[in-house]
Amino acid sequence: MEIRPFRIAVPEADLDDLRRRLERTRWPERLPGAGWSDGASLDHVRELAAYWATGFDWRAREARLNAFPQFTTEIDGQRVHFLRARSPEPDALPLLITHGWPGSVAEFTEVIGPLTDPRGHGGDPADAFHVVIPSLPGFAFSAPPREPGWGIRRIATAWTELMRRLGYERYGTQGGDFGSLISPEVARVAPSRVVGVHLNALVTAGSADPAGLEDPTPAERSRLAGLERWRRELSGYAAIQGTRPRLCPTAWPTRP
Repeated sequence: MEIRPFRIAVPEADLDDLRRRLERTRWPERLPGAGWSDGASLDHVRELAAYWATGFDWRAREARLNAFPQFTTEIDGQRVHFLRARSPEPDALPLLITHGWPGSVAEFTEVIGPLTDPRGHGGDPADAFHVVIPSLPGFAFSAPPREPGWGIRRIATAWTELMRRLGYERYGTQGGDFGSLISPEVARVAPSRVVGVHLNALVTAGSADPAGLEDPTPAERSRLAGLERWRRELSGYAAIQGTRPRLCPTAWPTRP
C-alpha cells in the first residue's frame, strides 16, 4: 500500500468555530467546597477554556509538529498517521514508539532529536535510533475505527505491517500508558523482528490488598495504597472506556 506524505493544516474556519464554542460554553452550577473531589475543579476548567480560546497559539504548535516528517498509509482498512524521523547514523536501530491516552505523537517532539542524533546532543552515536511514532486509531490524524475489534492485538499487528512497509526487519518497541500494552504485543506478534521492548508504565492486574503479600515493605505498602486510591477515586475514565467507550464521544463533537 502507498505511503503518502502528510502535513497538518487545520482550516482557519475550524479554529474560529472552536473559539466560538469555547466562548459559548454553558457552565454547570458550582458545588460549594467540591474542589477536585468529584472531578476537575470548575474554576480550573474555566481558566483552561479561556486560555484555549484566547491564549493558545495553535499555528505555532502546528508548525512545530510539521517540522517532523509525517505520513499516512492504510492498514487493514484503517488510515494510520505517523511521524518518521531518520537518524544520520547509518547503524541506528529502528524504534517504534506508541503513545497512550489521552496522549498523541506530540508527546515525543522533545526527545526525537536526542534519539535520532545523540551525537549532536552530547551522547553516544551508538545509541541512535530511526524513530517511527504512529497515532493510535482514532487519535490525531489516524482515522477513527470503522468497525469494532481494534484492540491491543489488532493494533500491534497493524504496527508490524507498518514497520514491514518501511523496510525495517529488526526494531525495538517503546510504549507508555496504553502504549505499554501494545508495545509488548508487537513483540508477541513478530518475535523474530523485535529485538527489545522498553516500557515507561507497567500495567498489572491483581489485588491492592497488602494481605496478599508476605511481609510487604513500607515502599510496597505505599504503592499498594496508591493503587487502591486510583481504583477507588481516580479510575472513572477507565471504567467508561472499558465498558461503554461510545458514551462520551457522542457528546464530544459539539463540546470542545
